[in-house]
Amino acid sequence: MAMRRALTWFESRVLPRGWPDLLRQILILVGFYVLYGMVRLAVNGGAYDPGYQPFGDATRIINLERALHVFVEPAIQNWALPQQWLMEAASFIYLNAHLVVTGGVVLYIYLRHNRSFYLLRNAFMIAMVIALIGYALYPTAPPRLMPEWGLTDAVKQMTGITAEQGISSATLNLYAAVPSVHVCFAVLAGWSMASVSPRRWVKALSALYPVLITFVVIVTGNHYLTDVLLGAMTAGVSVVLARRVLPRVGVTKWALDEATA
Repeated sequence: MAMRRALTWFESRVLPRGWPDLLRQILILVGFYVLYGMVRLAVNGGAYDPGYQPFGDATRIINLERALHVFVEPAIQNWALPQQWLMEAASFIYLNAHLVVTGGVVLYIYLRHNRSFYLLRNAFMIAMVIALIGYALYPTAPPRLMPEWGLTDAVKQMTGITAEQGISSATLNLYAAVPSVHVCFAVLAGWSMASVSPRRWVKALSALYPVLITFVVIVTGNHYLTDVLLGAMTAGVSVVLARRVLPRVGVTKWALDEATA
């Protein structure tokens, strides 16, 4: 009885739409993310060698950045690598913030700003679909797999952990660099928190979070500047599609940040 009363109190005081909706949203988001991982694995054979294309695509990105005089990834890494505390912090953030911070923001928006949750949810799902298209059309080796350009796997060097190890390796695609989903999710999380919070310091931190993740993915050798730009663009396009396009095709229940969503 005590447990039932506690659950009833929690539902009435904390959950905006009750347990059924909370479980429904968890199943939607977790299920979609698992599906995203499975499809990402299938694209270009996951961790298996798909041939030269990912390295050719990476070389084209590097040559483009060199032509634009923005190929600064090796210089940033060379500056940061001797500073062990900085690299350890960047590695920790890279390994943990992507899901922990994103999940925390999504949960907070759901519980405290529920009217805005459904738009954010849809934007995340659209972003994953766009990312999968990018992986299929332009499989790209990340900087950490291009040592001939003076780039290194900083996370492995600092922690001994590689992308090929751990739970995430079950849905690994070594060549899913374009666009950067780390940056895309960071932009969506930062934008949503800045939108709903009235506090200036929260807005400031929310705006800085994508900048931090941009630095982290570059300094650890996991993304190029081009990936970062495309990741941010993916976030923007996803919000526009979720806000403007889905309602026009009749998906109002899943597209609007309204109480009826």
